[in-house]
Amino acid sequence: MSQQISIELIDEQSTQHLGELIAKYLQAPLICYLQGDLGVGKTRIVRAIIQSFGYAGNVKSPTYTLVEPYQLKTVSAYHFDLYRLSDPEELDYLGIRDYFDQQSICFIEWPDKGKGWLADADISIHLEYFGEGRRCLITAHTTVGILLFTKLKQNL
Repeated sequence: MSQQISIELIDEQSTQHLGELIAKYLQAPLICYLQGDLGVGKTRIVRAIIQSFGYAGNVKSPTYTLVEPYQLKTVSAYHFDLYRLSDPEELDYLGIRDYFDQQSICFIEWPDKGKGWLADADISIHLEYFGEGRRCLITAHTTVGILLFTKLKQNL
């Protein structure tokens, strides 16, 4: 059922553009896993998406806070960074399940650190270094993810 596309990102501007394009087709509820090495651009993509919803404030990495909430015009967005999580059970103390509702879009960096405690992803974005730029692999896992994926693929 899953579908995948590979996109080359030659610079920060192309990464920004991809985030803006993704934002055009996002609808709540949605869970997006972000994977890739440190510094590869996971937060940059989330920042572009959240700013595309009209958010004018600072969109920062939640590395130390674990989650950054954003109240947008029509949805709530939550950006999780689980890199510093030492035990997935810590997510229960964070009240992780409360964030996943019908009006939320959840972006989760380092999702494997929360294995067993996280809801499954609708879509995954895997970024990797590729020459001077990056390669982005987008995979749709659910019906919701495939709808987003199809619209995105038609407009690349």
